[in-house]
Amino acid sequence: MVQKLTGFDIREHKTELRNNYKCIRREMPGNLKKLRDEKIFSKLIGLDSYKAAKTVLTYVSTDIEVDTIRFIKHALGDGKTVAVPRCVPNTRDMVFYIINSLRDLEHGSFSVLEPIPKKCMKLTDFKGAFCIVPALVYDRYGYRLGYGKGYYDRFLSAHSNMFLVGIGYCCCTVTELIHGRFDVAVDTIVTEKYIKKCGKENGADGTERVGAKRKKRSP
Repeated sequence: MVQKLTGFDIREHKTELRNNYKCIRREMPGNLKKLRDEKIFSKLIGLDSYKAAKTVLTYVSTDIEVDTIRFIKHALGDGKTVAVPRCVPNTRDMVFYIINSLRDLEHGSFSVLEPIPKKCMKLTDFKGAFCIVPALVYDRYGYRLGYGKGYYDRFLSAHSNMFLVGIGYCCCTVTELIHGRFDVAVDTIVTEKYIKKCGKENGADGTERVGAKRKKRSP
């Protein structure tokens, strides 16, 4: 649902949500996080969309995010082409580079591990890729609240031919988030408790999912 609320400060609202869910993640006991990460990992690699994909796009997780390091190792072991983003300085853009091991990574923007350009090739073909999208919180329609930098918003709006997957904890999901008409929802959400498909039957913005394509339904 695209919402316009008079007298409502959306930026302040999003900042409060971000702070709240960052706090929830930081306060999660380490042993509980590890258990939840393992359950999410098992569900993630069991998805038919993952098994069918030749190319996998994923961010490298930080301490408060669902672990993707294990997923990266597993995807490389499965013979997938694995690509990781690197932020372009002084822009809101990012470039995905193909990595062959974790040794191809270095600490980059925001202290996040990023690919080393001199050691990696740029990924140019995103068609049919299995893309894990980061978020602090997801809603039931597949919309997300990210960290507020806009890197993935720009990237996803430019590439509509991928299968998008959101991974997160059940405690970091809500019924509905405020979103705009140009926001892109993921196709599937994976938590430690369930796998939820997000599609036209759940969508609120007229977006129809057909495979990895997104098409606007006629009014």
